[in-house]
Amino acid sequence: MKALVYHGPGERRWETVPDAALEEPTDVVVRIDSSTICGTDLHILKGDVPEVTPGTVLGHEAVGTVVEAGAAVTTVAEGDRVLVSCITACGRCRFCKEGHYGLCTGGGGWIFGHLIDGLQAEYARVPFADTSVYKIPEGLTDEQVLFLADILPTAYEVGVLNGGVTPGDTVAIVGAGPIGLATIMTAKLFTPARIVAIDLADARLGKALDFGADVVVNNGSEDAPARIAELTGGLGVDVAVEAVGVPGTFELCTEIVRPGGSVANVGVHGHPATLHLETLWIKDVTIKTGLVDTNTTPRLLELIAAGRLDPTPFATHRFELADTMEAYDVFADAATTNALKVVLSAQPVPVTEPEAERAAAHR
Repeated sequence: MKALVYHGPGERRWETVPDAALEEPTDVVVRIDSSTICGTDLHILKGDVPEVTPGTVLGHEAVGTVVEAGAAVTTVAEGDRVLVSCITACGRCRFCKEGHYGLCTGGGGWIFGHLIDGLQAEYARVPFADTSVYKIPEGLTDEQVLFLADILPTAYEVGVLNGGVTPGDTVAIVGAGPIGLATIMTAKLFTPARIVAIDLADARLGKALDFGADVVVNNGSEDAPARIAELTGGLGVDVAVEAVGVPGTFELCTEIVRPGGSVANVGVHGHPATLHLETLWIKDVTIKTGLVDTNTTPRLLELIAAGRLDPTPFATHRFELADTMEAYDVFADAATTNALKVVLSAQPVPVTEPEAERAAAHR
């Protein structure tokens, strides 16, 4: 089968690899119908995640069809359409029993494209299928469900819930990429009084307004802390969400949060950041970090099925799975291409005239 393989920092290739196969009776093999690329994949390619060894198939987000099920699998069967989550859960360890699947010590957690072969491939082996995949309700398309594999539950759990967003809050989201936009979308479920998006790119800030931000601040041309002080009467925001993964954005969050407020770090960090305790020690600030657990995925799936959430605007570019190399180029150059999420489809992708023009310009 074909897959996108990591060969060390800066090196990736679409190439032939051994076919995915069952290894345990709790496994399933899934034919990948749709996949996507995550900012974490770019962090891996930068060398920020050294646990990923050369030869690993990348990717941790997919929708697919079960083509083979192990003897112990009871919740899905061959032919079922399923969401393959970025997190797998053994279901037996202490953390899984607490619903903290991202911390699984029984062989699960974030393993796809990290510790085992991932999902940017024609087929994939999925461990612990009974507790790690979700049957897709009839009538939902791949693109309605695909972003539940990672960005929506990540933004909701690690940003909104860890940040403790409540009705009437002022929420600042630093970084208006896909995770930041997903945080805006899911924060609105709690009716905050005001959502402020902070970024360096006007195009991303424009998207933030489309996704529901009330105020946008370009920190390249404006003094973000001064603007936040102006908006909040000098107090700072109730919740600051870091959605980039670089030292400066984390430090900005700790600067703009009010006394008694919360900072939720969602970004994947590959370098140290300074924690300014000389100013924070007296402010009674809560700082939370974490990896998504995906324990909210069933609830978010219900909201999508009910029409209360619509993740499809995240899909800005579409490629056939075999064109994953080109898709990476487009996604990595989001400042030029304005890509939010690329959809990698196993089926031929109908090419609209604007998409054809963009592809030609990129080449």
